[in-house]
Amino acid sequence: MADGNSTANLAAEATTSLWMAQTEVLPDARPLKESIQCDVVVVGSGIAGLSAAYELSQSGMSVTVLDRGKITGGVTARTTAHLASVCDDGAATLVKMRGEEIAKLFQQSQDTAIARIEHLVGKHKIDCNFRRLDAYLFPAPGMEFSDARKQQDEEYDALRKLGVTVDKSKGVPFKGVEAAPVLHYRNLATFHPLRYLRALVGAMQESGVRFHGSTPVVSVEEEPDAVVVRTEGGGTVTARSAIVATNTPINDRFALHSKMAPYRTFAMAFTIPQGSIPDALYWDMADPYHYVRLNPGPGATDYLIVGGADHKSGEADDGAVRFEALEAWMRALLPDLGKEVHRWSGQVMDTIDYCAFIGRNPGNERVFVAAGDSGQGITHGVVAGLLLKDLVRGERNDWEDVYDPARKPVSGALNYLRENMTALKNASEYLLPGEIQSESDLAPGQGGVMREGLHRIAVCRDRAGKLHKHEAACTHLGCQVHWNSTEQCWDCPCHGSHFAPDGSVLNGPAPTALKAWQG
Repeated sequence: MADGNSTANLAAEATTSLWMAQTEVLPDARPLKESIQCDVVVVGSGIAGLSAAYELSQSGMSVTVLDRGKITGGVTARTTAHLASVCDDGAATLVKMRGEEIAKLFQQSQDTAIARIEHLVGKHKIDCNFRRLDAYLFPAPGMEFSDARKQQDEEYDALRKLGVTVDKSKGVPFKGVEAAPVLHYRNLATFHPLRYLRALVGAMQESGVRFHGSTPVVSVEEEPDAVVVRTEGGGTVTARSAIVATNTPINDRFALHSKMAPYRTFAMAFTIPQGSIPDALYWDMADPYHYVRLNPGPGATDYLIVGGADHKSGEADDGAVRFEALEAWMRALLPDLGKEVHRWSGQVMDTIDYCAFIGRNPGNERVFVAAGDSGQGITHGVVAGLLLKDLVRGERNDWEDVYDPARKPVSGALNYLRENMTALKNASEYLLPGEIQSESDLAPGQGGVMREGLHRIAVCRDRAGKLHKHEAACTHLGCQVHWNSTEQCWDCPCHGSHFAPDGSVLNGPAPTALKAWQG
């Protein structure tokens, strides 16, 4: 679930993840008001931005980090932190899409990312529950075991070609699949993401890295010998290089956005007695798939974290139903599951070929990007730190071609067309009746798009009962936004922007707030 310049100054998405409830990172990072200079300015304080800032500062460069909201307050805080090196959409799919050579480099980079986290945990003595563990891919409920094995065999063959340690096995400790065919992966990992990042931030502060929260960036301008980053509050940063690590880029309107698509994913945490199931990563074969892991809890209790029930951002407003389905799925497999303690959602940016965009921004020399987490935001973020450190320093990196932001959607052409149908579908909505007839229809916490003549108005009543009315066009490229009851925000289905009830930007690429309705 990824990272970036993605939490507004006075507003945030409504739910709170387990990690957010337990850990706060640099809450007093002040807004940037003045003009400063440094070697590298990083926009976005999720795992990608902070990994890049750490690696560059360790190499001797002066670094400044800016974020729209709180440090680490964006989508990284909403991950479930499965540290998996295998492609989220499957090794067999990746090989077909990009070829075996690129797939091997992808696998190598992801393995290196996990090893880098492990190294830094040891180096800085970080208490973040990092541990190496196994993972299991098992049939979805109702799936014929013979069909599951056939799909697993194809994946197994691809994994073996890429050098992945994987075995064909039988059974996971869930009801109904105790004897099911499974793929058993070795030596993956998990951890507490915010405790890890809190320690990295502390180490960077000791190295002189500057952090400024509540600092929305309004422009990233490349000049012949520098990059100038201007902020909403009037502050500026002049640097030799800039890294825009916001998962969905805020520095241009077109170059990468048509090659990514936003998806909303859901997660819940429950109590469970320690030892109820082996500490491992568990993934089923549904589409969208479910994912399960543990995290140590108090005393003799663990937290079981389950995620899934994804949908295209802005194309559904049924979060309560999806949470119910997620819990029902988990309790059917594990009847002794304890009480719910947290529920939250996050946004994943899927790229057309399942690899992130990390490298020099198309058309720039000094501006670099890290975008498109593709369901592997944590490992992709650490890869970004290692890759961008080399590129900023003018050094070659073996992973450049894997993640090159300028790559063309050759094998991913069908994905490209399918995902970009969203914008065409959205455009047709301007001809349809409104979702609601009157603002009087709205109870606190509800919202919808209302038609007034030729105009589409985004109308919501926040949980305090205050009514808000804005133009329904996203300020990025004009797609119509849709209300998200779960997170109490407006979602853009085209490119992933989010807006608070008051219209302020929660998540880019939207450059400015929704326009207040003047009718």
